[in-house]
Amino acid sequence: MTYDIAIVGGGIVGAATFYKLQKKYPSLNIALFEKENLLADHQTGHNSGVIHSGLYYKPGSLKARNCIEGRHELVAFAKEHGIDHDVCGKIVVATGEEELPFLEKIYQTGLENEIEGLRKIGPAEIKEIEPHCLGIAGLHVPCTGIIDFRGATEKMVELALAMNANSILYLQHEVLDIEKDEGHSTIKTNKGDFSAKYLVFCGGLQADRLAKKDDVKLKEKVVGFRGDYYELTEQGHHKIKHLIYPVPNPDFPFLGVHFTRMTDGEIECGPNAVFTFKREGYGKTDFSWRDTWDALTYKGTWKLFFSNARFGINEYRRAFSKKLFLKTLQRMVPDLTMDDLRTGRSGVRALLLRQDGDTRDDFKIIHEGNSIHVLNAPSPAATASLAIGNYIAKEVEEKFKL
Repeated sequence: MTYDIAIVGGGIVGAATFYKLQKKYPSLNIALFEKENLLADHQTGHNSGVIHSGLYYKPGSLKARNCIEGRHELVAFAKEHGIDHDVCGKIVVATGEEELPFLEKIYQTGLENEIEGLRKIGPAEIKEIEPHCLGIAGLHVPCTGIIDFRGATEKMVELALAMNANSILYLQHEVLDIEKDEGHSTIKTNKGDFSAKYLVFCGGLQADRLAKKDDVKLKEKVVGFRGDYYELTEQGHHKIKHLIYPVPNPDFPFLGVHFTRMTDGEIECGPNAVFTFKREGYGKTDFSWRDTWDALTYKGTWKLFFSNARFGINEYRRAFSKKLFLKTLQRMVPDLTMDDLRTGRSGVRALLLRQDGDTRDDFKIIHEGNSIHVLNAPSPAATASLAIGNYIAKEVEEKFKL
């Protein structure tokens, strides 16, 4: 069979694309290829499980528009299909005077993005919402939530497969190469060759490599950053009620360590952000020659290192020191102790890094020939996934004349 559309990548963005395309075109035969033996096994299954509000993103950007649209749609999807979730709200807490201008900037961005319910709060209300948290000012963001992203991914694929008996999910099928022929492409995998008229790539940590296999001329490279988490022990559970975030430093391209109550009741603290020597490596000593070579021979990596040297060193120190990690957390929750923390899991974030070392690009989705590539979809891509699926469905309609 020659499939009408083949989607490569079984994370939540690939799953949402499958679901939205199949819903829009129920008669089309669509195949989803995933190299692991289960869906959502990398970024989706290792992220913090937060339904982001859209608070931080540049008004009018793809991130802002898709996060806000996607959040509403994701919550509705979770309600309809029984996916574990809770729109529990979060607070963003300033602990020092130097953070107040940045807090105000975030607030103004949130107003421009029309984040519903967003409001400023003072020390007393911070204590009212989170009794163990200490801050001089903050924001309350009631529309932020938590969700089981793995469960959502699996449900999207299940629903898509039910729409067309000829559509299929191929697990443990790694795409090794793409060969172009007139009118279709051959997808060469570790378990045989497949044919499709149109291709959509949602490869996450492998997005740049898949683009090159598809003959896309790409200047940027994906660079991975590992994030380590701690969990609160049973004795520390009562100290966190919902979600607590610091005021992010605008000079550093990550949000900083935060507290997240998960859908299973556990409470995570993290993540930090350190360069990883293996794109899909979740251990602190995981290593891949290929991934390391790719990253360290790319000038954008070194530009990032040099422009964020102080932050990077601090992140690495914290990655190997529970004491330093605790000290960071105590800025917001001073009565946390070493006994309140136990080592948790890790995740890896894919960033399409520009040659100048800039990591703060918008979502990047391009069309070339008979293919669409999602090249850059960092956080809040999981929250935005259904909106990204809508976006890709429109691109498919316009670019492929379906």
